[in-house]
Amino acid sequence: MAFIRRYIPLVTQSLKNVYIGEQRRKIHRWVAPTLMALKSRENKQGGKVINPRNTFLEWNLEAELYAFGKRLSENFDSDLLLQAFTDRSYVIKEEMKQKEMEFDIKMKDNRELAEEGRKFMEQYIQLYLETVLPKFPMEGIASIHNHLTSEKVLANVSLHLGTKDIILADEYPVDNYTLANAFKAIVGALLRSSGEEQAAHFVRDFVITNLQGQDVNEFWHIEDPWTMLTDLIAKTGSKLEPRLIGEVGKNTLLACYRVGLYLDKKMLSSGFGETVATAKEMAAREALKKIFGTEDNMYPINFKLNGIPKSSCNSRYQVSAS
Repeated sequence: MAFIRRYIPLVTQSLKNVYIGEQRRKIHRWVAPTLMALKSRENKQGGKVINPRNTFLEWNLEAELYAFGKRLSENFDSDLLLQAFTDRSYVIKEEMKQKEMEFDIKMKDNRELAEEGRKFMEQYIQLYLETVLPKFPMEGIASIHNHLTSEKVLANVSLHLGTKDIILADEYPVDNYTLANAFKAIVGALLRSSGEEQAAHFVRDFVITNLQGQDVNEFWHIEDPWTMLTDLIAKTGSKLEPRLIGEVGKNTLLACYRVGLYLDKKMLSSGFGETVATAKEMAAREALKKIFGTEDNMYPINFKLNGIPKSSCNSRYQVSAS
């Protein structure tokens, strides 16, 4: 006890030196009104001006192009890569300046490379989807293909590759069309520089992988799943039989029905809905997913195919031909 009494004053004295008060942000009352006034003045002058990176003093286009290729681990021809980043609007602007200064320097825009890249990309994506989704109808493949080659998806890929500040265009920031067109031109430049296989792997890694975590059935809207399902079953010589196998909350706002589809006395699928017709439609959609191999527990899409797959469209099911 004597030992404790002896050291209590020392402990209390050390605790007094520790600051345990509440930390508060000291923001003066004039800060908010000042920021609001500055923002108002900025809006009156047309908003904040965003200058392109190539107007900065330390900008080096050659170094940026070299770093772009190395960042992607691709071997680009430097002239082709520069052409891929040169938009038509920039060439027109430079030609007008040259006329005023009375000299002429020939510049190439990326339209030709973009067209080559577009054709190659569309063909390769079509073959890839046919290979990784062997049971999916051609209409469904076309819907996924249109999604992957859409301007929105390609512009998003191009933006995240860091092309926004490298693209030579008349306007800044560039729009989605310019971003997507530049990405197509990059594919075309890689196609000329490294060959088809390397360009195919580039498209696979940056475009087709956008399907990761996506439900491929959502890209294809089936207007009448019951008719499609019965047409498929009729080709096998069997008959599909829907049965009401459960209902809850009948004649209420929270009614729920469950319909099962039976094929040769075996349940093919089931669906839920607020009405019997809706439950029947949902059951038909689930059955189509099972037939096409795109159910919720399907094996993940293979994103590691090497080379360029072969076409299998002649042996696939087509809705229009049914």
